[in-house]
Amino acid sequence: MRASPVRKGYMEGSHASRQVERNSMVENYLQVLEESLRKKIKVLEKIGEVSSRQEQMLKSNPVPEDDFDQSIEEKGLLIEELSKLDDGFETLYGNIREQLMAGKDRYKLQITAIQGLIAKTTEQSVSIQAQEARNKLLADKFFSDRKQELQKNRKSSRAAMDYYRNMSQSQVVMPQFMDRKK
Repeated sequence: MRASPVRKGYMEGSHASRQVERNSMVENYLQVLEESLRKKIKVLEKIGEVSSRQEQMLKSNPVPEDDFDQSIEEKGLLIEELSKLDDGFETLYGNIREQLMAGKDRYKLQITAIQGLIAKTTEQSVSIQAQEARNKLLADKFFSDRKQELQKNRKSSRAAMDYYRNMSQSQVVMPQFMDRKK
C-alpha cells in the first residue's frame, strides 16, 4: 500500500515539525550551556577574590585565624557551587552532543561563543591554581612557625615545671652551725 499524497504530505510535514522542535530544543540547551558557563566564570572570580584575601591574611602578622577559617568555609561553598555547575553542564552537553556534531554549521556561532567561555574558565582556573600554590607555601610557613612557637612554649613550660618540682622537693636545711649560747 502506498500512502496517499495527502497522507504523505502530512507525514513529511510532521517530520519537518519534529526537526524544527529538535533544532529549537538544541538552541535552548546551548543558551543554557552559555548561561552555565557565565555563572561558572562569576563563581571562579569569587574564588579568586577569596584566594587573594587569604594570601593577604597569610602575609599579615599576626594571621587573623578566625577570618582565615571563615574564608576557607566560604571557598568551600563556592567550590560546591562550581561542582554543581560542572555536573549540570556535563549532563546537558551529553544530551545534545550528537545533535551538535551533526549540525556543526547550523550552531557555529553558539559553539564558538561557548568555546570562548570555556577558554575563559580554563584561564581563570589556571590562575586560581597558581594562587592556591602560592597560598599553600604561605600556609605551610605559617603552620611551621606556629609549630616551632608551640614547641618553644612547651620547652619553657617544661623548664618552669621542672624548676618548681625541684624547689618543692628540696628541703630547707637549717643552719648547722648555730650558736646555742644565750
